Amino acid sequence: MTALANIRVALDEASPFAIRAERASDVAAREALLDACFGANRQLRTCQRLRDGRAPAEGLAFSALRHRRLVGTLRLWHVSAGGVPALLLGPLAVDPSCRGVGLGAALTHHALALARARGHGAVILLGDAPYYGRFGFSALKTRELSLPGAFERERLLALELRQGALDGASGMIVPTGKTAATGKRAGPARNHKLAPRAA
Repeated sequence: MTALANIRVALDEASPFAIRAERASDVAAREALLDACFGANRQLRTCQRLRDGRAPAEGLAFSALRHRRLVGTLRLWHVSAGGVPALLLGPLAVDPSCRGVGLGAALTHHALALARARGHGAVILLGDAPYYGRFGFSALKTRELSLPGAFERERLLALELRQGALDGASGMIVPTGKTAATGKRAGPARNHKLAPRAA
């Protein structure tokens, strides 16, 4: 286990948090947190099309706990960005009682550091540029990329963990990686199987 695999984050003196690898026992609390943060229609969001039926990238699903209660979650997923291997970041969720103390930033820094350590070249997300810009995300390398559904172009952001990793990336972003049910690696999904839905 690396030093990054299980860390403690003191976001302020009164609020110690632990960030660790997600466990099977976290599922119910994670899903409840996601429902609370994104609403009952979160399964209809565009990026969910890239996660449906897939398992997160190995070693890149994280839980944040405070006093043994799950208060944050972040997962990364294998995708093909127009034929270029990449990771999709999200969803990032923090319990409302713990917002404003840097937990979301700590989860993001932790996830990106481990993704880089595991040799991944790039991370893509759909999110707010002012928030994610602090981590180095921008729309510079996503102008020729599309998502399987409605999305706001300025919110499609990317970060190269390895310089040039997204050079020439164009076309549809599609899911790859292991399927959730079997754990077997699957190829990129065919575009016609990805029905456009609301973001």
